[in-house]
Amino acid sequence: MAFSGAMGVVELLGVAASVSLLAGWRLYLCVFATGLAMRTGWIELPQHLASLDVLANPWVLAISALGLIAEFFADKVALLDSAWDAVHTLIRPIGGALLAMAIVDAQDPAWQVATFLLGGGATLLTHGAKAGTRAVVNASPEPFSNVAVSTGEDVATAGLLWLALANPVAAVIVAIVLLALTVVALILLRRAIKRFLAPPARRAGEEPDPFPLRGGPPPA
Repeated sequence: MAFSGAMGVVELLGVAASVSLLAGWRLYLCVFATGLAMRTGWIELPQHLASLDVLANPWVLAISALGLIAEFFADKVALLDSAWDAVHTLIRPIGGALLAMAIVDAQDPAWQVATFLLGGGATLLTHGAKAGTRAVVNASPEPFSNVAVSTGEDVATAGLLWLALANPVAAVIVAIVLLALTVVALILLRRAIKRFLAPPARRAGEEPDPFPLRGGPPPA
């Protein structure tokens, strides 16, 4: 594979980054949707994405479809979605890394290793943000927020994946936006966890008792 210039490299990295980041949300959807679109001719991938032809294999489509169906329902049940995320803590990063590696030049081992590591890291990042966010949502007593968030992830993943594969320039923007949203989500989750682990007085906005064991200040 030969690149026409620096912009070609940037676009290629944008596609790899977008697919990897989205795989942290919906790995099976990324694999199935891309493979099905290629098999039906709905999306004609550029030449530099020809290595993704393997996703159109009937066996790959069947297995990813089963995973997609299972994930679709498991992700909409409170607590079950967190258990599903926990099981996929290793699966999603590996899958995202392999997807990213399939996008780059197979004749350049160094380039593929670098992309494999970066793709796995990107998928792990979005997976962590997704799993943490869903754990917070599960704390809500009503069940509808869980279904709404899960459905939103389904729609967003499908739409952004199509946009990234159909337009490499847009893929760069998608990758940047996803990365920014993920970082913001992780920061907010960190603050929420710190607030949850803080003493009850601090959570209520009160000043903690400076002499909790002695019952008050020392005598003057």
